[in-house]
Amino acid sequence: MGSAIRWYQKWISPLSPPRCRYYPSCSAYALTAIQRFGAFRGGLLAVMRILRCMPWNAGGIDDVPQRFSPFYRFSWSKAHEEPRVTPLAWESKE
Repeated sequence: MGSAIRWYQKWISPLSPPRCRYYPSCSAYALTAIQRFGAFRGGLLAVMRILRCMPWNAGGIDDVPQRFSPFYRFSWSKAHEEPRVTPLAWESKE
């Protein structure tokens, strides 16, 4: 599964301008989720992420959770994590 995502990143993604609403991109999110939780659970999180990527969604920073839960985005979930404010620490330099 990871090799298919890497193939997409190398051959398909460069053909179109960047348009992902989230950081990290959906393909990078999918690779991290699969590496962290395995093909089934990581794939489930990746599919849920792609389904959230709609034109009327503002997007933003959406990291793969440290603990698996399909509900990690809800505050009532035990796996809930607050999103980061900046994508990377070095980008916040003034």
